[in-house]
Amino acid sequence: MDDIGSAKHYRKVAIAACFGTFLEWYDFLTFATLAVVLGPLFFPSNDPNTGLLASLATFGVGMVVRPIGSALFGSLGDRIGRKPVFMITITLMGLATVSVGFLPTYTQIGIWAPILLVSLRLLQGLSAGGEIGGSAIYLTEHAGNERRGFKTSFLQLMGPLGILVSTLQVAFLQQWLSSQEFQSWGWRIPFWISLLLLMTAVYMRRSLEETPVFLELSKQYKKNESQLINNFRDAEIRKRMFILFFCISSSGAILFFCVQVYTAIFLKSSVKLNPALVDQLSIFATLTLFPFTIFAGWLSDRIDRKPVVLGGIFLGAIFIYPAFQMLQTLGAEYTESHAISALLGMGLILTILSLSLGLVIGPQTALLAELFPAKNRNSAATLPHNLAAGWIGGLLPLIVTWLNQIWGNSLAGLWYPVTFLGIAATTAFIHLPETRNTNLKH
Repeated sequence: MDDIGSAKHYRKVAIAACFGTFLEWYDFLTFATLAVVLGPLFFPSNDPNTGLLASLATFGVGMVVRPIGSALFGSLGDRIGRKPVFMITITLMGLATVSVGFLPTYTQIGIWAPILLVSLRLLQGLSAGGEIGGSAIYLTEHAGNERRGFKTSFLQLMGPLGILVSTLQVAFLQQWLSSQEFQSWGWRIPFWISLLLLMTAVYMRRSLEETPVFLELSKQYKKNESQLINNFRDAEIRKRMFILFFCISSSGAILFFCVQVYTAIFLKSSVKLNPALVDQLSIFATLTLFPFTIFAGWLSDRIDRKPVVLGGIFLGAIFIYPAFQMLQTLGAEYTESHAISALLGMGLILTILSLSLGLVIGPQTALLAELFPAKNRNSAATLPHNLAAGWIGGLLPLIVTWLNQIWGNSLAGLWYPVTFLGIAATTAFIHLPETRNTNLKH
């Protein structure tokens, strides 16, 4: 067996864990990438906005049930180990996603089409709840105490990478196929491809070892009882769960869905930019996020986690509203004239948005594990993290779009994420503890 502390062993663990998490995000976010396409296929309406809202609501359903999956699988992770839960969640996600690719549309089976689609989104949400957060614990417990922020920051790239691969696929298919072919069957291909990715992920994860922290715990605690109830009985753990939920995970989720999901929806539906151009801008935003995330993880090892995360939250709170305001203005200029200068301006805006996101999520993987004691860690971290991602981040595109329609203004709904980030930043400044030097074995 490889030495747990060796760089070679950690790379093996990191690659397998990250690939599985990439598959989870790819599967989960392919739906978001295709939301505009799936709306009329599964939720036909005379009003395109109504179909888009229904499609976004279905995406949101998968996010809403994530906390249920995290409660179930997070508790299992503390009882039976991190690795078995990994195998269950990845299989559930892969099978649910492949099934979406075989669903008949509304014109073929009527109301059963959206019912089946929502049911599969529920399964995806349960799976994501166990995977996303649990994988952060698994990787961090293998990372050791040195350069933990940097070494675990790569896991945070899997969400953007899932978006990137999904967007590239859709862009390629739309170029390769006619519009009629893509609407008829081409949209199914990204879902079918997940079957190959699933088999690869299962093969890679099968050889993973349990974390050294859990192995030590299993020797100390012969009866691995569920820690979920105990978490709420402990005042300090309860406080840290709230801080993780409200400040760290909610802020990261809001920024992620603003930058990686809602930006594309906004540019396509409100600004009316060419979808192919929007896809190119989305790819650019994702590519700029990669170095920012790794840099933020590295920086958190040097100057502590708290100042890095706070910097990202404050930047997001200040910049989100004017960013979308400028995107709207530049989008109008692009359709009329000054195409190059408009593109450069939009690229700069997306770069700054990506910076704010990178500063929050770079140290986030390490923070998730460092906030809690070892025996409670999986359940204590995954529940608030997925609650934030599901209820705050996942519903953001729906809430913002709905508020825009209520107020008759394409920017009005953005005051929701701006206000949330402002309150979260203030709360974190006062209450978030520094965790960089935490011993994960305790």
